[in-house]
Amino acid sequence: MPLSLRVIVDALGGRLLGNADLLIRSLAPLQTAAPDQISFLSHARYQSQLAQSAAGCVIVHPAFETQVLSREAAIITDDPYLYFARLTQLWKRHHADSRGPRIHPSAVVDPQAVVADDAQIGPQCVVERGAVIGAGTVLKSRVTVGENCSLGARCIVHAGVVIGADGFGFAPHQGQWVKIEQLGAVRIGDDVEIGANTCIDRGALEDTVIENGVKLDNLIQIGHNVHVGAHTAMAGCVGVAGSARIGAHCTVGGGAVVLGHLTLADHVHISAASVVTRSILQPGQYTGMFPLDSNANWEKNAASLKQLSRLRERIKALETEIQNNKEI
Repeated sequence: MPLSLRVIVDALGGRLLGNADLLIRSLAPLQTAAPDQISFLSHARYQSQLAQSAAGCVIVHPAFETQVLSREAAIITDDPYLYFARLTQLWKRHHADSRGPRIHPSAVVDPQAVVADDAQIGPQCVVERGAVIGAGTVLKSRVTVGENCSLGARCIVHAGVVIGADGFGFAPHQGQWVKIEQLGAVRIGDDVEIGANTCIDRGALEDTVIENGVKLDNLIQIGHNVHVGAHTAMAGCVGVAGSARIGAHCTVGGGAVVLGHLTLADHVHISAASVVTRSILQPGQYTGMFPLDSNANWEKNAASLKQLSRLRERIKALETEIQNNKEI
């Protein structure tokens, strides 16, 4: 069902230029959009695509207003990317399929679990004893919420997520491993989204905590007793080891690893594929990776790195010798 630009602007705001009655049938990227589609320009580097785009309407910043005056329609807004995000939400609401059963017949929900009246439990989900599912929260298919774990309101949990599996805790004894029972749970706040096949382990004694507004991508591992601050986002394949504390409004790039028992301050941003080996107590962007190279060069550089400590001592000795010679 198409939406007119009038309906879109009435719902989301922005300043409309051109034909308010233009019917939009879908959303599309600039380079492929057709005359009955809407797109957006969020960065100046893509303005060449704007000139070539056939989109019926383009969402742009006021700085690009003169470049869209000849178009059939445009929407002017201070943050086109944010506007586009809200447009996707509006579009989904208008085009959503009719809701099925609140709890799918194939789901298993323990009688002692608490599920809000408007929460949705998808096919083959398991909600164990004492678990709490908050208002408006949606569990997609095959989600497991372990015993005594809780999710707040308006969370979205994608297929295959496991919340509350045992943390990785074992004590060594005479060459074998003795299991440490994981007696904590997982507490997840409001407005959290968790990507497919992500695992969040329960705490050993205290709970693993995911605060409000956190966004986790697919295939992320959150170890036991981890604490993730509000509105932090992590991309796919991130691994956070046990008892790490990550602040609010942080970002962790895809494939990065945070070692256990470390602390990341608020507003810390970790580049993709980095390995965080020490606590970071000041906000900022941090990167820790070895540059990609041919294997032969990498082996030579790795061999050189092993000598850095010895070279440092030699340089210190030389500096001392030079200084002593100056004083003679």
